Amino acid sequence: MAETSGISGIPTRRNVVAGVGAAGLAAALAACGSSDNSSAGTVQNGAAPTTGSASTAAGSGSGTELAKASAIPSGGGTVFKDQKVVVTQPTAGTYKAFTAVCTHSGCVVADVSGGTINCGCHGSKFSIEDGSVKNGPATQPLAAATNVTVANGSVTAS
Repeated sequence: MAETSGISGIPTRRNVVAGVGAAGLAAALAACGSSDNSSAGTVQNGAAPTTGSASTAAGSGSGTELAKASAIPSGGGTVFKDQKVVVTQPTAGTYKAFTAVCTHSGCVVADVSGGTINCGCHGSKFSIEDGSVKNGPATQPLAAATNVTVANGSVTAS
């Protein structure tokens, strides 16, 4: 029970100051959390991450065409900033898809070059093969994008 001044349940000045101080402390502690954004691994449309492989279906693929599969360079990849997804082709004919949201601070990665997916915000680099961290400050890998398929020569996001 709150200490009252004795006048119809009005809190004392001490209780008001203590309550405001506790709220400020809680806000300050929340702001001091880890810099790794563990929820950034999910693709914005709510798809849950899996293994990192882009599905290669024999069907026509449904959804929005992002690019022709031939436009994804072998040994490299392409960042689709609007869809927050990056598609790579580590070896000829093998496609992988990851969220393009860096796990360090939530920036969208900038590009794919030199065998890595590169974040321009703080220099994190991720493997084009499995999304694992190659260079920090990120400590968590990029999550798989499960909403991307490669079929009939097209890269499609659903």
